[in-house]
This record gives sequence, structure tokens and C-alpha cells, in this order.
Amino acid sequence: MAGRDKRDLILLLMITCLLLSGHSLAGEYVDSSVGEAVGGLFALVGSPLKVMAFVGCWSEGMHTESSIGGNVFLLTLYDFPHVGQKFVFARNGRHLLQYVKPDVKALDHWNAMLDEDVNNHQTMVMVDLRCNGSDRLLATAKQRLYLNFRWLLMDSSEGDVPHSIEHYLEVLKELPVLVSSELFVMLKEEDNSIRFAQEHFALWKRSTSGGQMIDLRTHKVTSVRRKNLHGHPLRASMVVTDPDTMNHLTDYKDKHIDTITKVNYILTNYLAWYLGAEVNYTRVTTWGYYNTTTGMWDGMIGELVHDVADLGASPLFFTTDRIAVIEYLAMTSETRSKFIFRSPKLSYTENVFVLPFDNKVWICVIAVIVTSSVLLLVTLWVEWRIAHDAPEERPVSDASTMSASLRDTLLMMYGASCQQGSSVLPRSCSARTITMLTFTVLMFLYASYSANIVALLQSPSTKIQTLEDLLASRLKFGVHDTVFNRHYFTHATEPTRKALYEQKIRRPYGPDAFIALEQGIDRIRHGLYAFHVEQGVGYKVISETYQEDEKCGLQEIQYLQVIDPYYAIQKNSSYKEMVKIGLFRLNEHGIQYRENAKLYTKKPSCSGGGGKFVPVSLVDVEPAVWIILWGSGLASGFFLTERIYFRWVRGKIRRMIRARLE
Repeated sequence: MAGRDKRDLILLLMITCLLLSGHSLAGEYVDSSVGEAVGGLFALVGSPLKVMAFVGCWSEGMHTESSIGGNVFLLTLYDFPHVGQKFVFARNGRHLLQYVKPDVKALDHWNAMLDEDVNNHQTMVMVDLRCNGSDRLLATAKQRLYLNFRWLLMDSSEGDVPHSIEHYLEVLKELPVLVSSELFVMLKEEDNSIRFAQEHFALWKRSTSGGQMIDLRTHKVTSVRRKNLHGHPLRASMVVTDPDTMNHLTDYKDKHIDTITKVNYILTNYLAWYLGAEVNYTRVTTWGYYNTTTGMWDGMIGELVHDVADLGASPLFFTTDRIAVIEYLAMTSETRSKFIFRSPKLSYTENVFVLPFDNKVWICVIAVIVTSSVLLLVTLWVEWRIAHDAPEERPVSDASTMSASLRDTLLMMYGASCQQGSSVLPRSCSARTITMLTFTVLMFLYASYSANIVALLQSPSTKIQTLEDLLASRLKFGVHDTVFNRHYFTHATEPTRKALYEQKIRRPYGPDAFIALEQGIDRIRHGLYAFHVEQGVGYKVISETYQEDEKCGLQEIQYLQVIDPYYAIQKNSSYKEMVKIGLFRLNEHGIQYRENAKLYTKKPSCSGGGGKFVPVSLVDVEPAVWIILWGSGLASGFFLTERIYFRWVRGKIRRMIRARLE
């Protein structure tokens, strides 16, 4: 609906009139009843006001006597030709008044002054239509007529027929006087009273004892007082990526398709009911992104920017480039898109063969092996010395008897730590005691090590906690093929996120890793796969397709650097406050929570953990396989070295010696 249609709807509803008992505003001074009525208006508004009066046509010496809160003050105007203004500042209580001559050449300057107070909600502008330049001032006011300013219009022109409300409507019919406008006009009335009419704002009565202001407002907050739009049609734009969504907007079927649109379609209908309005929906396929080639916004944002829609019925992410073109109001859907994956086994991120013992325990184990080897070596060496000094006690040479060699003792103790026997044994009682004690200690360590290994092979890893960990992992990646996922992944600038897209998502050959929802969820089931999807959507499919034990160990890591989606409307919309209050009311009354709970699925609870044994794979024993391969390589290298030495080098040395002897 065009802006003119909006004005026709609310023009008769939103102008607050000041009906003045039969006194003229022209002449040498403004009648005291006018000043009293205006002062009463200031007092009724209640908040501190900065009043800017464009009444430059008033003659020098003209004054206004106003009474606010029982205090009477007199404002006298003096002419200052060198600055082209008539002004005076007067402070009484909480009100500051500034009188300005509406010079056409200085309108941009005065509009800039008004813009400085746009966020204060405390400025009232008084305009006398008789003064030159007042029509130009109103024509250039534009959105200032309905955003954060109060306006008071009067016409001090003399005439036989008093100015009626139609006179002011004729002046205002081409101006953007909208639902949020607070505009007062002063009219003549035959009885001894001044009425703030049209929306029954207030009634001012004059008596012998003074004026009396009666507040007729149903609510002091303008946006609440005017929340009933009397069936006015609002235009809403919503994002629909699947055409079948239009058949299931309210029946809660296919909740994983266009979920955020379905939630906010229902909330928008409740909002329209609260505002007493109707809603006409338009469909788009994207939330809207800036096209650098055309310099325009597309999608839902494009409809808001180009005044095709009043409401954005599909919440969107809060980004810096969108703040300048749309207005974010409230968070209506607490949902985020994240990488969801099953925690990989611990062996995929750690070497489980070194985890059973702490570093200090490993140091102690090595110390036990070395110490026992040295003690055994000393015992064997003493045994050998005693036998060498007493030839009659020298033992008969036996291959099963251990010799006093550090190489043999270390090999024996290392074998004992691996629960391997030894082909040689010491003969003395002291040496056998050392061997027995070492074997016993290493047996307990081996039992503890084996028990921990079994538990660790079944344990999930918790090492992947950040996006950097995810990038460094061996997981494969996929992304739910949606419009916003393609936009944010392809436009990522942060180093880690850009590297993840370039290395894991984008493929130089073949299609990128943007896949369908069901396909990505099925790959998560098989493990070692991270799928970026909206949480509620992904968990809905997981809850319906996974076994209970498969729902355990699910992890999430956020990729998008955005907060939860926000409900948006046009920039500088006159519906802003009413829509915002309506959305907050939906949240406070639990309607928003109910609709989100019915359409979004929470993370499934783990009720089957530990019920299924995970078989050991080659990845689990990868360190052991590498030890075998490295050991085989070293053994082969030593074998070849020895073979070369004994066959060629040693033979060559022997031939050289023989040649010299001959």
C-alpha cells in the first residue's frame, strides 16, 4: 500500500485538535487563554520539553503569558534583524522555549537542529500557518512529522469565519502524518472551553478561578493508545524456500522445512490481531543481500527498502550492513546454525597408547626398568668376579646363564615390562630376587595399562571444542544447501572461517559440499562427518531417524558470527513502537515460546549410552602399526648394513691384510 493510502487511513485519527473559545490569534498580542491552554498542554504531556516556535510573523513586543503548575511567566519577543530571527529563551520548571523566524533560506539549518534532538523524544515544534515559510517548513519536515517530535499548529489569520478542522486537513493532506504522529491544531470554539479532540486527548475549561485541564486519554503512551488500526491492512514479506510450505504454514507438518517462516507467520498473525489490523503476505525466496553490481538489495530486505512491505515476517540475522536500511525490533526465534557432528573416538585425536599413564608414571616405569637393569648388572658382575677369583667355584659354561652385560639386562627388563619371558636367567639368589621383584611390579603396571586401554578405545574425544580444532581435525564437512548458508560461507573473511571454506567445503573439481538435509544427517550417523545446519531443523531429523545410542555424543560448534535472528520492519516506520510492543507482549504472555517449542526440536537426550560396543578399527591401533612398520624398517636397515659389512667390507679388509703379509 502506498504512503498516501496510509495517510488517508490515519489522518482523521491522529491529529489532536485544540478547540479554542472564540478569541482571535491575530493582533498585537496572543490572548492569555491561548497561553494558558498551551501551558496546560505542556503540563499534561508531562515530560521535559524543548519547544521550538516558528512564529516569526508575530509583531515586536508580542508576548504570551502562560501558566504551568501555578507559575505564571511572560515571554516577550524582540526583533534581531542582524541574525534574521525573533527569539527568546525562557525556562519555567522543566520547559525550554525557543522562538525562531521560519526563514526559507535557513530551513536546512533548523531541520538539522531538529535532527540533533531526534532521539530525545522531548521536542515540540510550534508553527503559525500565517507566517511566511511555514508551508515550506512543513513540506521539508518529512519523517520529522511522525518520528519522535510533537507538533502544534495554529493559524492566527483574521477572518469572519473561524478556521475549522478541514482547513488544517487541507494543509496536511499531502504530508506524511502517520500513525505515530503527535500533531496538535488550535481551533476556535464558541463555548468557554478548549477541547483536545479527534482522539479525545484532553478538555481545557476556562473559569473565573482559572483554566482547568481534564485528561481524557485512555493511556498516556501514544503507541499503546493508538494500537487499534481498525482493520488497516499491513504488508508483510516472508521467505519461502519450498513452495509446499504454503500448504503447511499452520498445521505443524514438515516442521524441518522453512521452520523460521512458519513460526513467525503465526506470530505475525497474532501481532495483527493485537493491533486490530489485517495482513497481506508476499513471498520471496531469499532474506535479501546487497548486490554490488546493481547497488540494490534483493529479497525480503529489498521489499522493505522499496516500500513494498511494512513487516519482515521472516526474522533475519543482525549484520552491520543491514542496520542502515532496516529496523530490527525483537528476537522472536532463538535458533542458530552450527556444525553438528558425533564426537569421534579418542583414538582419532589422541594416541591412546600413551594416555593410560600420566607423564610422571611413565617416567617412573622407565626409571624402574633402568634401575633394575643396573642393579642386576652389578649383581651379575660381582657374581662373575667371585667366580673368577675362585677357580674351583667357577660355574660350567651354560647358554641359559645370564652374562654381566648391560645390553642383556636392559633387554630382559624391557621384555618383563611387556610381559615377555627371558631365555637366560641369573644364577645367584640376589640376582633372582631383583628379577622376581621387577617382574611383579611390572605385572601390576601391565594389568592397569591393559584395563585403561580397553576403556579409552571406547571413549569419545572431547578435544574438538573450537572452530580451529574442527579445521585441524580429520573430519569431513558438509553444509545444508540454503540461501543464507551459501552467502555467509562464500563471503567469509575471518581467517579460520575462510580457511575452513576453502579447504573443507569448496572443491576445485566437482560440486561444493552443499548438500540436502537428509543426506547430511545420514552422514553424521556414520561418524567422522560435520554438517552445518540449523539446530532445530537438524535435531528434528535426528530424533526421527537415529537409534537411541546414536543420539549420544553429539557436539556443536558455531560457524556464523551472528546472533539469533531478529524481526525487522522498514527503516523509520511509523509502526515501529506499536509492532515492538506487540512482539514484546507475545513474548511476555508465552505465545512466542509456545510456537517455537512446537516447531523447533531440541537436542535429543542420550538414553542409550554405553549399550553398544564399538569395534576396534585400524585407526585405533594406528600407533602400534606405525611401531611395527618403523621397527621392521630399522631391522631391515640393520640387516642390510651388517650384510654389507660382513660380506664386502670385512672381506676387503682381510684381502688387504693377506696381500701385505705375502
